[in-house]
Amino acid sequence: MNNIPAIYEDDHLAVFNKPPGLLTIPAPGGREKDFTSLLNSRNRGEDDSPRFHPCHRLDRETSGLIIYAKGKSAQKKMMDIFRGREVEKTYLAVLHGSPAEGKKAIRSPIEGKPASTYYEVLLRRPAFSVVCASPETGRTNQLRIHFTGIGHPIVGEARFVFRRDFVLKAKRVMLHAWQLEFRHPYSGKGIVLSAPVPVDIRNFFLKHGVDPGQFTPPRGAPI
Repeated sequence: MNNIPAIYEDDHLAVFNKPPGLLTIPAPGGREKDFTSLLNSRNRGEDDSPRFHPCHRLDRETSGLIIYAKGKSAQKKMMDIFRGREVEKTYLAVLHGSPAEGKKAIRSPIEGKPASTYYEVLLRRPAFSVVCASPETGRTNQLRIHFTGIGHPIVGEARFVFRRDFVLKAKRVMLHAWQLEFRHPYSGKGIVLSAPVPVDIRNFFLKHGVDPGQFTPPRGAPI
């Protein structure tokens, strides 16, 4: 973790592929490792190195793309873009069972606030399905809650369901922030980025006889 390569970097932003198992920002008390602190610790003592400020969050168990700003001004501009729902986020998820075919929408409030998720099934197996999901809103744990709500929780889910109720097991939630599409807050240029799926999800596919190379982000390269 001492050398964390950026998926994308310029004078204002850097985008990284966060590994699972790390919080985005420090928790109260600061007893656990977090990704932001790890990024900034590598630059400690270097006067000309930027300090990274997260523009959104991924939960501890979710891997994948996360945008950081180099400075508070850039952070505010990028967060305004998120608030305006001008960032298209695409996730790869492995679900228990087989949800309905075709492109579907889940519209169920979360904590009394409207929440919408669109998804499409990419692959079906008897015990699980692989889906591509895009949250239109950005509620905390939205995908985990929505897929649990339709009776197809993400494999590895243990917060919103009892893990013992399912045959398939995983050490963490099988959810990966796969692709981001947005306009750069300074140049206005369209940016499309995708992140390789981590080893644990690839190994899950291989264990169950699925070729990881068959999955391609909507506008990216194969994993």
